[in-house]
Amino acid sequence: MRVLLSTIGSRGEVQPVVALALQLKELGQEAVVCAPPDFQEWAKSLGIAYVPVGPELRATARRPAEAMPTPEQRRQMIEGTVADQFAAVGSAAEGCETIVGGGALAVAARSVAEQRGIRYVYAAFAPVTLPSPHHAPPSFGLLGEKPADGSVDNRALWARDAQRWNAMWSAALNARREAAGLAPVREVSRHIFTDAPWLAADPTLAPWPEPSELSVFQTGAWTLTDHRPLPTELERFLDAGEPPVHFGFGSVRAPEGIARTMIAAARALGRRAILARGWAGLSLDEAAPDCLVIGEVNQQALFQRVAAVVHHGGAGTTTTATAAGAPQVIVPQMFDQFYFARRVDQLGIGSAHTAGVPTADSLTAALDRALTPQVVGTAHALAGRVRTDGALTAARRLVESR
Repeated sequence: MRVLLSTIGSRGEVQPVVALALQLKELGQEAVVCAPPDFQEWAKSLGIAYVPVGPELRATARRPAEAMPTPEQRRQMIEGTVADQFAAVGSAAEGCETIVGGGALAVAARSVAEQRGIRYVYAAFAPVTLPSPHHAPPSFGLLGEKPADGSVDNRALWARDAQRWNAMWSAALNARREAAGLAPVREVSRHIFTDAPWLAADPTLAPWPEPSELSVFQTGAWTLTDHRPLPTELERFLDAGEPPVHFGFGSVRAPEGIARTMIAAARALGRRAILARGWAGLSLDEAAPDCLVIGEVNQQALFQRVAAVVHHGGAGTTTTATAAGAPQVIVPQMFDQFYFARRVDQLGIGSAHTAGVPTADSLTAALDRALTPQVVGTAHALAGRVRTDGALTAARRLVESR
């Protein structure tokens, strides 16, 4: 069997589908990933066939918050990504029996599957991204939405969300479908999600709420085991004192001045700090013996050796920190990050920073709460409940149900 794994996004979307591709290969199947070009060389180094789609995304993390696209620029972006996806996914699907769409921005995957008469599976990476009366839809951030405050019924919010999806994507999607000889889609989000989506999230950290109108199959998070050793400089820093606090915003935009704020918070509590540059290019004003700036490393190994992890709340980072038993402080910016911030707080394995740009005082307070003995103990105890077989479960399901 040959499977196409299609996604649009940063590492939080691409790494899970690469993990699934590797598991499919382990089961003797063929897999090809169609995703942004930022990850092509990395995927190929793992032996994964890779078809790039669209422009590189790394620069988006350094775009100023005030430089949001105008309505016309947004329309052009949407038409561009739909056109790029139909071309790339359509080409990559040659010889495939199944297409898996990972994440909601993989808008062409189901249409290509329909056109070729092959199976389509949609996979979400967080429960909050799928319609449910138990939660509100996430705020995408691109349009300036704020997280729901609980004053409006969730069903009404999901109905509005479906209208927004149609307003944004319907014209571009249906134009391409018409050119492909396919019927128009009336509800874009339902078309992408299907009535039987998969949920690639850990059931302890991010369970699917029941009862549900959707038939959701929760596989567990699609985790890619990392065997890389930590860099020598990082090992020396870790060995030189008490466990430091790790700070990073992954592949998303970071608030202005956040690096200084993070270091100030660590120092206020007498902690050393590790600062991950990430796509935002975080850096220090000057070198200091109690701080180390690092690039992309094995987080699975590193997070087991730090006092706490302060991050943006992406699904992958949150799952990795939870599995490592590291207390967390989440400073959410957009989309599912607010959900994971709430879950970390509810589970007692860290703290959620309040909405808004952190100050040294507010971040210090959040970090102080996360470092209490009770939270540390809970984080350590919960780590053993995080599943590591999500990608294998998904791969087996694909093979057995073909």
